[in-house]
Parts: sequence; C-alpha cells; structure tokens
Amino acid sequence: MPDYYANALKEALRRLIGSAFAAAAVRRLADNMSAITAELTQSVLAEVPQFSASMNPEILPETARHAAQHPEEIARLLRGGDLGPFEFVRDHARRRAEQRFPLEATLHAYRCGHKVLSRWLRGSRKAPVARSEMPQRDAVAIVDFAMEYTDAISTIFASTYSAHTLLLADVAGDQRAELLHLLLDGHDEADLRVARILRDAGFPNKQQVFCVALARSVDPSEMLNVARARRLADSIEQVMAGSTVRRIIDVHEHKVTMVFADIRRESGWTAPRSSLAQRISESLTFVGNAALIGVSNDVPSTSHIPTAHREAIAALEMADVTHRVVQFAKLPMQRLLLYLAGEEFRRVLPRWANEFYIVDDHAHGVLTATLRAYANADMNVLKAAHTLGVHPNTLYARFQHVLQITGLQPRTFYDLTALLIVCECKRDATAGTPDQGGPNPSANRLRARRAAIS
Repeated sequence: MPDYYANALKEALRRLIGSAFAAAAVRRLADNMSAITAELTQSVLAEVPQFSASMNPEILPETARHAAQHPEEIARLLRGGDLGPFEFVRDHARRRAEQRFPLEATLHAYRCGHKVLSRWLRGSRKAPVARSEMPQRDAVAIVDFAMEYTDAISTIFASTYSAHTLLLADVAGDQRAELLHLLLDGHDEADLRVARILRDAGFPNKQQVFCVALARSVDPSEMLNVARARRLADSIEQVMAGSTVRRIIDVHEHKVTMVFADIRRESGWTAPRSSLAQRISESLTFVGNAALIGVSNDVPSTSHIPTAHREAIAALEMADVTHRVVQFAKLPMQRLLLYLAGEEFRRVLPRWANEFYIVDDHAHGVLTATLRAYANADMNVLKAAHTLGVHPNTLYARFQHVLQITGLQPRTFYDLTALLIVCECKRDATAGTPDQGGPNPSANRLRARRAAIS
C-alpha cells in the first residue's frame, strides 16, 4: 500500500480507537456479521450490473465470501490490531484478474460497500444512533475511517490486479511465442512434447485445416516499434474476436504472424467447409487501412505450416494500399513468377526496357496503363478505349509509340505478353519498400525467394 494511504488510514484509526463508539461499533459488527455480509452483497448486485451479467458461476459466491472479510478486518483494526498487508484483498484481486473480471466493476463494488459499512459503523439500520447522542468528533472520525478504509482497499486491489494482469499477459505471450515457433518450424505431432503443447492449445485434430497470415503497417518502419506492432496485433485480435476459428496471433520478426486452424469437415459424411484462407481473408478486410496483409493457401497439417508461412510472405510482398489483403491463391501467375525470379530476372531484361520505363514515367504511366487495359479487354481496342476513356485512334497512336521504342507490336499476343512482363517488373521494382527489399533486395531475401514455395 502506498505510504500516503497507509498513513491516512492509521491517522483515522488513531482518532477512532479508544472511544466508546468505536467499542460499540466492534460489538455491532461482531453481532451482525451475517446481516452485514448479506447487505453488502445485495448492494453490489443492485448497483453493479456486471456481477449479475457475468456467466461465471464462481463470481457471486466469491463476492459473498469477500464481503464477509471486510467487517471482520474492520473489527480487528478497531480492536487495536496492526495495519496489515490486506492479503485477502490482494488474493481477491489476483483471482479477479485470472477471471478477466472488469477492474472498474470491483472498484464500484467497494464504493457501494463503503455506504453500507458507514451505516453499520454509525449504528444499526434498525436502531441508528441519534446524531445528538454521538459527539461531532466521533461522527467525523467514523466517516473518515470508512472513507480511508475504502480508499486503501481500492488502491491495493487496483495495483495488485494490474500487476497480475501484466504477469498473466507475459506468461500468455511466452506460451504464444513457443507455440508459434513450433508451428512455423513445422514440428510433427509424432514428437510427444510437441503433441502435448499443441493438444493443450487445441490444435491437433485429424480433421483440421490450417492457414497462415502475415500483417504489417503500410510504413514498415512502424513495425520496429514494439508498442505499435503490439497494437496492430491487438486490433487484429479484436476483429477476429467473434470468430470460432482457432488462432495464434503474435508479433514475430517485425510482422504480426497469425496461424489459423479450423475443422475441415464435420464428419466423413459431410462436405468439406469452404476455404479457410478465403474466410480469413474476408474477415481481415475489416482491419484498418494502415495495414497490409498476406494470406497463404490452406494446408492439411501442422507440418505444412512452414510452406504456408512462405506463401503468406509472398502474398504480403504483393500487397499495397490498393490491395491491402492479398490471398496467395489469387496471385496472378505472371507476378508470382516474377516474384520467384527476383533480381536475377531483372538483370536479363531487354535493353529497350530502361528506355521504355523512362518514356512511360514522363507520360505518367500512360503506356503501361494502355497495355494492361488492352490485355484486360481481351485485346479488343474498342473495349480498351472505352475503359480508358479515350478514342480508339489514341490507342493505335500509343501502340505505334511502343513499337518505336521496343520493336514489339502490342497487337500481337506474344509481343503483348513480353511487354506485360516488362511492365510487371517495373511495378514490382517501384513498389519496393525497405522491408520488402525494393529494386535491390538483400542476399537473404534472394535466398528466401529461391526457397519460397519449394
């Protein structure tokens, strides 16, 4: 207990102990212990709705037992007992933290208890002590004591509850980190130690399917801040709070790493459920606009989770502010091939590629936009012109410009394919970030790309 509250409570006790009304209060407390406990409990239930709303069957019995401890402790103090550590309050705080019961609800309950205890200290509700019978000094001393006692137990409860909550979070974080490490390493359930850890977490099930998702901020440097990375993980946990899908969500290697598991089918006679990765992707679209997310394919067992992790890495690197949630299964084949080829492919690009990029940049991306619109329109000039909002002759003029730069005719299938690949290389390079590697990825990232999806 902080010295301020301890000293204030000692001073209130000093003014009260030894008076005739203090002795009478002790007798009232001792003779009416059951009635006081019942009134304390009823007052809490009437004024603090969280107690009645709780579905935990242990909350109400424990509340009644805790209510009985306060008149006993007050009587002990008024008899001249030493000011102890209030261990019964600390035990109650730790229990409430373990139950995840709201802190503010118990503090409100203590305020309700203060009213009841004050009345019993002044005199029984059925036979109250008249104000004329109680000296003003004693009346003030009783009111002060009841107030200081409530402040003291509230302070002790709040500090113990907060400390125990942090301890529980640290333990849970350690367990999450260990489990996530095991899953990402692809340990098989044949290892009995691994099987026990996975079983305790609810993961091993022959009918389960898994997928992995990775998330980071649009600005990857924010993930270097532990508090901000943790907030992103917490916000994703809130988004998934209503889902029945089993999940482990933690910050791992400067990304929010998520492993999801769900039942593949109800029984051998029922059809498989829809893709877990698809359902997860739809749920994660509700995460804020400041996050980019990559989602893997479904995998059939924990030993395949490392493969899913590599798929999620690839999907995350393809994500941008226009496509915040990217599912690996929906990646275009061209982009996926370029991702796997990486910088090695860029080194063998045709000589005209650099000139094409320069001209396109000066034209604000008009050439690449025209080529992509033409391809998306199944090489139909009229549809592509309509999509771009220009006259068809404008497209022909742009095709001629491309032909002059590259020597390739965009209106032919093979030349158009080559041009689109060069366009994709430009997008992949300019979309790079320090976390993704950009146009000059590190040696580690190149090795990761070669190993990806292997």
